Amino acid sequence: MPKVSVLMGTFNCAATVEKSIYSIQEQTFSDWEMIVCDDGSSDRTKEIILAMAKSDPRIKFYENDRNRGLSYTLNHCLRHATGEFCARMDGDDLCDPTRFEKQVAFLEAHPEYGFVSTTMKRFDEKGVYQDPPKGDVHEPKMWDYIKGSPFCHAPVMIRKACYDAVNGYRDLPQTQQVEDYDLWFRLKAKGVRGCTLNEPLYSMFDGRDAAQRRSFRRRQNEAWVRKEGYRAIGAPAIAYLFVLKPILLGLLPQKVYRLLFRR
Repeated sequence: MPKVSVLMGTFNCAATVEKSIYSIQEQTFSDWEMIVCDDGSSDRTKEIILAMAKSDPRIKFYENDRNRGLSYTLNHCLRHATGEFCARMDGDDLCDPTRFEKQVAFLEAHPEYGFVSTTMKRFDEKGVYQDPPKGDVHEPKMWDYIKGSPFCHAPVMIRKACYDAVNGYRDLPQTQQVEDYDLWFRLKAKGVRGCTLNEPLYSMFDGRDAAQRRSFRRRQNEAWVRKEGYRAIGAPAIAYLFVLKPILLGLLPQKVYRLLFRR
């Protein structure tokens, strides 16, 4: 069995998925399998992945019967994962070649942690626009969970046993687009500790105005996840004021929101 199972959900990413998979194949840590599940793509995504899988047996392809969303897709991947650790990856992002090597080394040296993420560079068609500096390992505290999602989802590596302990992602209408925040709450409620390597080992394709384009439905979902999550981790009563944060941000005029986001 491989040490790492890479979980990749794809949807209409024919223009980027080949480079994303190459960045996994170029890892200095090679003991991995890649579980790719396509979520109903209508472009050449499936064709490209199958061609790459033909030349690399570590790549295993599955597909949903129709478009079902990220939670369902990642759970589909988890059902086929056999590794001790599960690493997330998106079909339009890139990894530093040392990502797996450093995350596996950390988890093996620190059995007290159930998962480890990293910081991320952000890029778009014009290039990198956010490159965080290196720093120390960071373990979020209670208030970090209350204020917002305390981990980057795409670069995370989680022990398979921890995923199994919470039955993977909750595939509910209320968790769509915020399934990662929901996962962090449920892991913490189970006593699973996570931390972040403050080194940008992952590059995320993300438009510069992505946060401004969040739908109001997503903000409603985030409010629901916050309420459920605060209860699960035993947050103090004052924390529930933060349930309204995503709703209030969604009601702000765009000029005010852009100013706050930049700051």
